[in-house]
Amino acid sequence: MQQHVSAETSRHPLWLLAGFWFCVVISIGVVLRRLIELIRPSHTAPPEMASLDAIFSSHAVLTAMHIIPAAIFVLLSAALLVGRSGGEWLEWLFFPFGAITGATAYAMSYWAVGGWVERSAVLVFNTWFLFSLGRAYWFRLRREPSRKREWMTRAVGILLGIATTRPVMGVFFATSSRTHLGPQQFFGVAFWIGFSINASVIELWLHSKRRTQIHQLQAVL
Repeated sequence: MQQHVSAETSRHPLWLLAGFWFCVVISIGVVLRRLIELIRPSHTAPPEMASLDAIFSSHAVLTAMHIIPAAIFVLLSAALLVGRSGGEWLEWLFFPFGAITGATAYAMSYWAVGGWVERSAVLVFNTWFLFSLGRAYWFRLRREPSRKREWMTRAVGILLGIATTRPVMGVFFATSSRTHLGPQQFFGVAFWIGFSINASVIELWLHSKRRTQIHQLQAVL
């Protein structure tokens, strides 16, 4: 009976899986596009996009050090949280690649397109990401798999907020002719919106899942 409860409460709802894979696809797509741009810069991009590409190209090594580990971390997240691989070696890679991603994110914020508004979002959410990653590792050492998985899920949800910022930025780009806002004005706002959406959704889901587990356990007892 307890195994049945565990299986029921560990399932991911369809809407959460859809959102997760949506963010994964966007994240990997953004990384591939950025790597291609670093290796072979395009000369046909629109002016606003070209100016953004120039900013990242000005610190190409740091950009690569950030986005490559981030892409690996996202793929490891899919294998561990959705694929349920459970491989120890995957976890040994998961934590260091997450730490590298978080550390380089702080360095990347020095060239933040959106200025201090964007930097403040990075400071808040990247710190929360690294704290969650650290808590997950702590529970891993204490051999508490359910708590470890909870904090791993939280860390991944926060990190994928960078993918959620992309559609938000798309809206700003699409309406720029009306709002007259450029990337310097809306990038920081987009960061706050995107990361806030992911952080809120993952917290609400974890809270809901915890309540469901408690109710099902009470029914079993």
